[in-house]
Amino acid sequence: MYPGTWAATHPDKPALVMAGSGRTLTYAELDERSLRLARHLRSAGLRTGDVVALLSDNCPEAYEVYWACLRSGLYVTAVNHNLAPDEASYIVRDCGARALVVSGGKAALVAALDVDVPERLAYLGQVEGYADYEAALAAAGTDPLDEQPHGDDFLYSSGTTGRPKGVKVALPPIAVDEPGYSYVTIFGGLYGFGEDTVYLSPAPVYHAAPLRFGGVVHALGGTLVMMEKFDAEGALRAIQEHGVTHTQMVPTMFVRLLKLPDDVRTSYDVSSLRVVVHAAAPCPVEVKRRMIEWVGPIVQEYYASTEANGATMITSEQWLERPGSVGVALLGVLHICAEDGRELAPGEVGTVWFERDTVPFSYHNDPAKTAAAQHPEHPTWTTVGDLGYVDEDGFLFLTDRKAFMIISGGVNIYPQEIEDLFSLHPAVADIAVIGVPDEEMGERVVAFVQPAPSVDASPALADELTAYARERIAHYKVPREVHFRDELPRTPTGKMVKGGLREEYVAR
Repeated sequence: MYPGTWAATHPDKPALVMAGSGRTLTYAELDERSLRLARHLRSAGLRTGDVVALLSDNCPEAYEVYWACLRSGLYVTAVNHNLAPDEASYIVRDCGARALVVSGGKAALVAALDVDVPERLAYLGQVEGYADYEAALAAAGTDPLDEQPHGDDFLYSSGTTGRPKGVKVALPPIAVDEPGYSYVTIFGGLYGFGEDTVYLSPAPVYHAAPLRFGGVVHALGGTLVMMEKFDAEGALRAIQEHGVTHTQMVPTMFVRLLKLPDDVRTSYDVSSLRVVVHAAAPCPVEVKRRMIEWVGPIVQEYYASTEANGATMITSEQWLERPGSVGVALLGVLHICAEDGRELAPGEVGTVWFERDTVPFSYHNDPAKTAAAQHPEHPTWTTVGDLGYVDEDGFLFLTDRKAFMIISGGVNIYPQEIEDLFSLHPAVADIAVIGVPDEEMGERVVAFVQPAPSVDASPALADELTAYARERIAHYKVPREVHFRDELPRTPTGKMVKGGLREEYVAR
């Protein structure tokens, strides 16, 4: 199913509503405009398997581009508009885009791109060197496409530990109106998406989960309410005003909601919510416990990645029995392995692998990274580099990213544990813990802290935070240094970009 399915039965139903401006796109409009764009791209020479790059802020046109690609056998590569021009240019070049569609709201970044793409369109404003999107759609016509092979996304990892990696999968062997698209099949049933769904998407549309879940909502005939940009009270307002039934957030959004004054947070009616999904980054135990206490046992978590090589899921009830777990396998078979590839027993920390029938993905233009993600003895077992362990019942507990683990004096230290400790501390707005070179210990623990508003960054605060940690965790895990920054480099989807912090520290 796709927007055309619902345009035929509920043409005037809102497919997408912008939470701030109220701009609305009906199913009839989404179907027609995505069809016109698909015809334009076909006339520009794009064929099945070609790539369309999309550089956009959160707006309805982003899903017109998405569905134009998915209904005509094209890949859509959504580009992070917060990247520097050379980083965004790298993705557009690396994915081999034959067309580039941009938002006029990002004209400054677009003007600085260094790319050579034959077909260029711009909406919501004029951009030099780009054809007018509306004019292109008007000229395209609405004759049905001869065929509508199913396209897919072709996304890049967030690049928290290096250059973003393009994750490319084979196109689904189905037409766009046929069942079988994996995200619709898996998550549609898992979370009860349907025609009565009102889904709030508070995150940037360029990220995998918001883009894909919005597509699932449209495939199943619900309404997508998209925030222009997340703010805690604005999310509560949108839930109340639109009768939101489902939403997906990341843990940093939970933290911001919980740090709202109680009288503000409780003044909004959130009783319409049936499911609150979270993923993308580890959630501190106390944060999740307080969310469940507030909204009820409707908080569901899945663990997955842009690579979609496997997934786990856990309900509120299961989590309350096993705080900190991310659940049991939903897609693939879980394995925890040592550095040498040997499978470990329950309770032992190692690399998280998922076993599938075939290799589910490849890193575009990087066979070495693709090979490194495959198990040395079992090629269809793949990993994205996370560390964790399973209990006797197969529930997975994550400890950290392998790239972030600190080895100090021969002891493994997981920064996530230290960061979780401070997640709800009233003086801390955000924190990142990294390992830096140390001549004696190999590495030492360093914390970068973004103080809460109206809190002074001072030696006294550093001492207070150090004392707080020493009372609650083993002393060898306590940061040896605390550095303050006005803002930390976290992506809008909640992942901390630690590579830049480490480089900054070493350079100093």
